[in-house]
Amino acid sequence: MAELPREIRGVMVPVTDGRLLLPNATVAEVISYTKPEAIPNAPTWLLGRLAWRGWRLPLFSFPMLVGQLEDESRTNARVAVLKALGGNAGMPFLALLAQGFPRLTTITQELLIPSADEHQHAAGVRAEVLVRDDRAIIPDLDVIEGLVAKALAA
Repeated sequence: MAELPREIRGVMVPVTDGRLLLPNATVAEVISYTKPEAIPNAPTWLLGRLAWRGWRLPLFSFPMLVGQLEDESRTNARVAVLKALGGNAGMPFLALLAQGFPRLTTITQELLIPSADEHQHAAGVRAEVLVRDDRAIIPDLDVIEGLVAKALAA
C-alpha cells in the first residue's frame, strides 16, 4: 500500500453489508434519498438520476456494481454526492446510495491495515482494509466513473 501522509481525513460511508472509505475531499454533500428518474437500458446497479443543485446525477449502488447484491434497500437510505475526479465536464458529480450517515474519521498509517485477503478484487474495488477494527473497502473511483459513463452512453 502507498505511503500515507502523517494523517488524512476520511469518510466511512455505510453501504449494505459493509463500509466504503473515501477521502473527505471527494464527498460534496449527503442528502436524503428520493426516487430517481429511470435511465432506459441501464444496468441494475445504475439506479437512475437524481436532481441536485441543477445537475442530474447518476445514482449507483456500490454493492450491486461489484456483484455483492442483486438489489439494495432504499428504505431510510441516504445519498452521498461524490465529486467526480475524471475531468468529464458533463459528469462532475456522482451519487452513491448509502445506508445511513457517513462519518468522518482520521486515518493514519498505523490505523489503516491492508486485509490479508489476496483474492482478485471486483472492478471498482481498489483495496480492502481494516480501519481500527472496521472492515472497509476503498473504491476505485476512476473505474466507477468510467463504468457509469459507459452505461450512460449505451
